[in-house]
Amino acid sequence: MNEQFETALNQIAEEKDIDKAEILNMIEVSLAAAFRKDYGKKDQNIVVEFLPETLGTKVFDVKKVVEVVEDTAKEISLDDAKKLSAKGGSASGGKKTAKIGDEIRTDITPKTGAKFGRIAAQTAKQVIVQKIREAERGVLFTDFKSKERQLVSGMIQRLEGETVLVDLGKATGVLFPSEQIKGEKYNMGSRIKVLILHVEPTAKGPKITLSRSHPDVVRRLFELEVPEIHNGIVEIKGVSREAGSRSKVAVWSSQDGVDPIGACVGQRGSRVQVVMNELSGEKIDIISWSEDSVKFIANALSPAKILNVELNEAAKEAKVGVLSDQLSLAIGKAGQNVRLAARLTGWKIDIMEEKIAGEETKEPEEAEAVVGEKPAEGTNGEIPNDK
Repeated sequence: MNEQFETALNQIAEEKDIDKAEILNMIEVSLAAAFRKDYGKKDQNIVVEFLPETLGTKVFDVKKVVEVVEDTAKEISLDDAKKLSAKGGSASGGKKTAKIGDEIRTDITPKTGAKFGRIAAQTAKQVIVQKIREAERGVLFTDFKSKERQLVSGMIQRLEGETVLVDLGKATGVLFPSEQIKGEKYNMGSRIKVLILHVEPTAKGPKITLSRSHPDVVRRLFELEVPEIHNGIVEIKGVSREAGSRSKVAVWSSQDGVDPIGACVGQRGSRVQVVMNELSGEKIDIISWSEDSVKFIANALSPAKILNVELNEAAKEAKVGVLSDQLSLAIGKAGQNVRLAARLTGWKIDIMEEKIAGEETKEPEEAEAVVGEKPAEGTNGEIPNDK
């Protein structure tokens, strides 16, 4: 291969992150466009083979052998193909005898000294630039698509109203108001951790939607901060969240002797505090997961102490009894605690006040929480946040 050409090829491949074979294919497509401009005919299907060793080219008119010709530029009848083969046209595989389905390649390379005109050269340049841009967009889309539901670090580029644009390095992501943490401030130039929610291809490149409010943000932050989760010793079974206010995280350990709650909290709360700080002080309850639905629901209602749980498996409903002094704690402010517990467990939860024998009877208070989103995989255990 020509040394200067190879250097340029390697440079483009490295800068644009495009495979060299793909770049060579782009060159062939652009040269075919240039040839078509100066020398091509309407009934020709031009294909160019570029020879990197000599920087030369071979030009072919390529047609497929079919029974009934519908596109004269790309197809040829069997009789005409046989005549063409006899005159020197080559069927696919180097055979001289054509048959249905074969490809006939007729060499139409211009004579030595033939050059492309200015317009043809400009056409070739435009084609290869366009192809490189398309390839860049494809590489970016594939790269970011593989990172969906992953946490990445970016820099706040600018604000457009309430929408935040985040520089992710090779592309810009969009943090819409609906995916932001309520009350969180975003300052231009500051670094931020965001979840890549979903990626869509567009004509101008990938459209990357980001999130700070999705439950997976909490999940990924714990994966970064807790080595036991990263190593698979501790597993996050479910997360329910009201972004900016409170989250409940259900954890479980596959290894005896490992306390999943302690691993996530860290020494003196160091690990959970890092996650809370990243989420602007959002409160986090970490509870133990259990296969036993009764224990699971009781733990999910932490920090309230539960007296009993009655399950209706058919209706996926749970009636939970608590003492009067635990009722408001179980329900939570504006029903938040029971609401998060319902989302985490996947059960509809009714909280009712229980009476101790001999205690004066009052009208029971009841709180109801209906699952408002996809049930988490499970939970059980608890640790209240002291904030």
